[in-house]
Amino acid sequence: NPFVLTPVNYKFDVQAMSAEKLPFKLPAVFTIGRRADDPEALIKYARLVHSQGIIEGETRVLAASMTMEEIFKGTKEFKTEVFGKVQLELDEFGLRIYNANVKQLVDIPGHEYFSFLGKKVQQEAANAAKVAVAEAKYKGNVGEKERKGLTLQNAAKVDADTKVLSLKQQQIARQQELQTDAETKVFENTRKAETAMADAELAKKSAIWSQEAEVANIQSVNAAKMKEAELQRELQIRYAETETERLRASEVVPATIKYEKSIQDAKSQVVQRKQAAEATLFENQRQSDAITYQAERTPEARKQAADAEAYAIVKAADAKLYETQKQAEGLMAMAEAKAAMVDMLLNELKGDYRSLHDFLLLDLGIYQDMARINAEAIKGLSPKINIWDTSSNPHSAGVDNGMAGLSCNNALEQLSHIYKALPPLLNTVQEQTGITPSPFIASLPP
Repeated sequence: NPFVLTPVNYKFDVQAMSAEKLPFKLPAVFTIGRRADDPEALIKYARLVHSQGIIEGETRVLAASMTMEEIFKGTKEFKTEVFGKVQLELDEFGLRIYNANVKQLVDIPGHEYFSFLGKKVQQEAANAAKVAVAEAKYKGNVGEKERKGLTLQNAAKVDADTKVLSLKQQQIARQQELQTDAETKVFENTRKAETAMADAELAKKSAIWSQEAEVANIQSVNAAKMKEAELQRELQIRYAETETERLRASEVVPATIKYEKSIQDAKSQVVQRKQAAEATLFENQRQSDAITYQAERTPEARKQAADAEAYAIVKAADAKLYETQKQAEGLMAMAEAKAAMVDMLLNELKGDYRSLHDFLLLDLGIYQDMARINAEAIKGLSPKINIWDTSSNPHSAGVDNGMAGLSCNNALEQLSHIYKALPPLLNTVQEQTGITPSPFIASLPP
């Protein structure tokens, strides 16, 4: 006969007993089917299959090992245990549990454990509700009394705090009023002091501005005069330069040309005489050599050779002397030309030797050399300029020098000003030169 291979649902009520020997009924549903991949297990299933014996037996055994409380509260764990143990037994028959559900536990007639348990829970819930109601009433009464007492206490406290706060606010208002009055007086005094200081500062600045204006006016006048003098000096220098160029063109240049020509003539004559002397010397030497060679070095030949050599020396000395004479003549011509130029300059300058001196210094470039040497001497220096004024009436003088323009009435006043000027003067000397003054002078009080 063919087997039915589809899974089958097994529904049953297991009569079980817990570990406390309490009987109960366990409704359950198992869906069981064969495994098609194990033919031998299928044949074994066909011979030994039993619809419910294995499942009921394993369920009873498992229920007997657990208490009623564990079964009731741990239904999920109980189901898992039954599923695992039953599947272990069914593996031998090639069967597989596809699904397993455990229904609600049911009392056996005469053993109403679950009913009593439910009543117990209901009674405990009712008792708990009664206790909760009584507790709520107690808390409500007590809370009402406490609230009334707290209300009275808080009202008294608020009244007291209000009075204290009112007194504090009155005191603070009084303190602020006093502080405001004091600050107002301080502000007024400060403003008066600032106004007085501003007036004093304005007066001081006005005096300084007046002094600076006077000094600037005097400086502008002096600057104009200095500029005029400088322009006049430049005009004189330009005139002197022009006159110098004219004289140089009319007197010095011809004298220089004459001097150079005389030098060239002297040099050419010296060269000619030297060449003639050398030619004569060569001829005498040649003749002397011939005589010496012919006479086999006789005393007469030696004398002729000596005479020829002496003659050559004399001719060379004459040529040197002639060259020196020509140079001296050139220098004399140059000196005469310069003297003539100086006489002409003096005549043009109307005998002013100072102007002639300045012109010669400019012409020779002495001023330029002096400026260059002075610039190299002070290169890299950082000079300090100090200005001090010990005048008791700075507006009476029109200059910014501390010792100039003082209208002193007597010698004592002059000595007083000198005494006041000494300390800053010594300090300036020390800063500028590094020279320390005498201890006696340096110890004078300012």
